[in-house]
Amino acid sequence: MGNCFSKKKSKCLAEIAPADEIIGRKPSPPVVYLHGNPTNSATYYLRFALCYKPISLRFIPQAETVDFTVRFDSDESISGPFETIMRYVESKLPHPALLRREKNEDETTAYWVPVVRMVALQHKSMKWHLGRVVRWGLDLSTRGGMRAVDPSIGTPKMEVNKLGKSYGNLLEMLLEHAQMEERILFPILQASDPGVCRCVNEEHGRELPVMNGIKEDIKSAGVLNAGTCIHREALSSLSARLQTLQENCCQHFEEEEINLFPLMEAADLTQEQHTNLIEQSINVMQGTHSSHLFPFFMDGLLPHQAMEYLDLLITCIHKETTLSMLRLLVQD
Repeated sequence: MGNCFSKKKSKCLAEIAPADEIIGRKPSPPVVYLHGNPTNSATYYLRFALCYKPISLRFIPQAETVDFTVRFDSDESISGPFETIMRYVESKLPHPALLRREKNEDETTAYWVPVVRMVALQHKSMKWHLGRVVRWGLDLSTRGGMRAVDPSIGTPKMEVNKLGKSYGNLLEMLLEHAQMEERILFPILQASDPGVCRCVNEEHGRELPVMNGIKEDIKSAGVLNAGTCIHREALSSLSARLQTLQENCCQHFEEEEINLFPLMEAADLTQEQHTNLIEQSINVMQGTHSSHLFPFFMDGLLPHQAMEYLDLLITCIHKETTLSMLRLLVQD
């Protein structure tokens, strides 16, 4: 995963030295056995959480059971609800941390309003993916569109197509996020102060043509002959536009978090209203939480952030919907 600790990053062939095969080999990860009900959403939650740990997980389906059983290699088995299992796993393997962290000193109380937490975590994922496509575009431009060192990237045209797919996923997330804010969150604030969201709404409108234009730029670069002057110029322009988009989006996110998030706390909504807001928001962002985008979205979060996002879903969304989302994150 992008920010995930579970997937090993393999070196390209040029970076692997013969000594790596002898002295650089890492010890095998410990084998962990997990018994649980395969139809339970908590089972998928646990299996996803354990993917972040440096272990080799063996899941043993055990129907008609409420509790879970976990065993590390030759250790004694531990049984209990998933909260107990999570605490046990954290005590055995504390890095990376997965359990919900306490409030940091630099976080306002508004962050702990459920819907604000959801939006803030979405910002973090989108910022990570923005940084990724910016780095990718800059690398392409620096190489002049020539073949990458890593052979798994493919030909220059294949690499541009992969960049286009990644950017297309990010674009869909950005658009759905903006629609969610305009349809669900902003009306609550505008009911008390009609002009409070005017600036951010205008920024949404200004960035839309820019984001769609970048998508077309990537398509155009993909049909040009690699290494030609016009191809290098197209990649240079694309890289610059991606960097500008990143700067504008990060500034926009920061303005929302500083100026609008505290107002959500001031709205004095009930717990039930906050729960409904999150459910309504997820309904608007169905693409982001679908099979082709939800794993991509979660890749942009650090492990404890990903688990925090799932905690919000489990708390605020219908169980069947939560289960279907969790299944998207775990490979059976």
